[in-house]
Amino acid sequence: MTSIRRQLLLALLSVITLTTLLGALATYRTARDEANAMFDYQLRQLALSFRDQVFQGGRPHDFTIDGDAQDFSIQVWRPDGTRLYLSHPRNELPDRTPLGFATIDTGHGRWRVFGMQQHGQTIQVAQPMHSRDELALAAALRTVAPFLLMLPVLGVLIWVVVGRGLRPLDAVARAVSTRTAVALDPLPENRVPSEVVPLVRALNELLDRLQHALQAQREFTADAAHELRTPLAALSLQVQLAERAPDAAARAEAFGELKGGLQRATHSVQQLLTLARQEPGSGERATSAVHLGDLVATVIAAQLALAEAKGIDLGAAPGTDNDVIRGDQEALRILITNLVGNAIRYTPAGGRVDVTVGDDDGVFIEVSDSGPGIPAADRQRVFDRFYRRAQSEEAGSGLGLAIVKTIAERHQATVHLGEARLGGLCARVQFDRSASATNSSTTPTRTSF
Repeated sequence: MTSIRRQLLLALLSVITLTTLLGALATYRTARDEANAMFDYQLRQLALSFRDQVFQGGRPHDFTIDGDAQDFSIQVWRPDGTRLYLSHPRNELPDRTPLGFATIDTGHGRWRVFGMQQHGQTIQVAQPMHSRDELALAAALRTVAPFLLMLPVLGVLIWVVVGRGLRPLDAVARAVSTRTAVALDPLPENRVPSEVVPLVRALNELLDRLQHALQAQREFTADAAHELRTPLAALSLQVQLAERAPDAAARAEAFGELKGGLQRATHSVQQLLTLARQEPGSGERATSAVHLGDLVATVIAAQLALAEAKGIDLGAAPGTDNDVIRGDQEALRILITNLVGNAIRYTPAGGRVDVTVGDDDGVFIEVSDSGPGIPAADRQRVFDRFYRRAQSEEAGSGLGLAIVKTIAERHQATVHLGEARLGGLCARVQFDRSASATNSSTTPTRTSF
C-alpha cells in the first residue's frame, strides 16, 4: 500500500538535498571566482616585489619566500632568454609566457601565470590551479556540511509535520466509518482544510446518492410486498372456494378464477424481476448496434395475436433509414413491448395502435393509440412504481411505465406522454443524437400489419 506520508517525506528530502547540492555548486563557483581574484592580486603583488631584486648566480639578493607563498613558483629570465632564477626546480612549471595574466596547461596540470618586465628582465609568477580549486571546494563543503548533517533531523520533522497535516484525512475516514445504512448523514465541512473540502463534498454526494438508493430499495421492497400480498391472499381465498365447491361447475369456475389470479401474480412477479434487472448497478450488459425498425417489427409480430383478439388495428407507420442506436437490444425490446402492450390493453375493441420510428434531433419511438388517454395531471405519476389510476378498469401491476422510464434513462433517453392524433395517448421515447450508431451499414426492414 502506498503511503502519502512516505512519498511526501522522500519527495521533500529529495528536493532539500537537491537544493542543497545546487547551493553547494553555486557556492563552489562563487568561492572559486573570489579565490581567483584574490590569488591573481597576490600573483601581481609577488611579481612586483621582485622589481628591485638583483640576481647573482641564479638567486635573488636577500629575498626569501614565506610559508604562505610556498605554492607560488617564480621564474626570472634575462633578455636573451637565459633563466636567472627558479624558485621550485622540481615543479613542472610553464615555459615563458606572454606578459600579463594567463592560464596555461603544462600537461601535468593547469597553472595561473602572471608575467612582467623590469630592467630588461622578465619576471614570471605561477600558481597551480588545483590549489585554488581545493580552496573553493573546502569553502563549499563547509557551507553544505551543516545541511547534510541536518538531513536526519529534517526527516523526522517532516514526518511529524506531514502526519499533522494528514490528520484531517484521518478524521474524514473516522467520520465515514461511523456511517451506517440507517445513518448516512453528510460529513461536516467546518474545520476542514480547503484541500480536503472537495473530497468531503464528493463523499457527501456519494452518501446522498446511496441514501436515496437505499430509500428507493426499501420503498420498492415494501411496495412489492404490499402488491404481492393482495394477489396471494386472493389466491388463498380462491383455493378455499375451490375446495368448498359443492359441484363440478362451481369447482370449474373457482379454478378458472384461480388460474386468472395465478396469471396476474406471475405477471406481477415477472414485472418486478424485469424492473430489478434494469435498475442501475444490477450489472453491466453488452451493448450493440440496434435497428429499432426491426425491433419494432418483432414486437408487433409478437403482439399481433393479442391485438387481433380485441379487433385492434396494430401497425408500424413509415419510419426513417437512420434508426440505428447503440444499446441493450433485450432491454429495448422490453421497453417497446411494454409501450405496445399498454396501448393494446387500454385501447377499446376496434381501435387503432400505431408505432413510429423517426429521426427528429435524434432517433425516437412513438406509440399512439385511440384509447381514452391519460389526463395531463396524471402523466407524471404513472411513471411511479405500482401506481394505477383509480378510473382504470384494466388490471395491471403498475410497473409497465416505470420499467419503460428506467430503461430509457439507462440509454440516456427521455419519455414524454401527450395526446395522440388518434385521440388517445402518445408515448414518445426520444434518444439523444449521440446514441445513434451511424457506422452501421445494414438497412433495417420495414414491416406493416
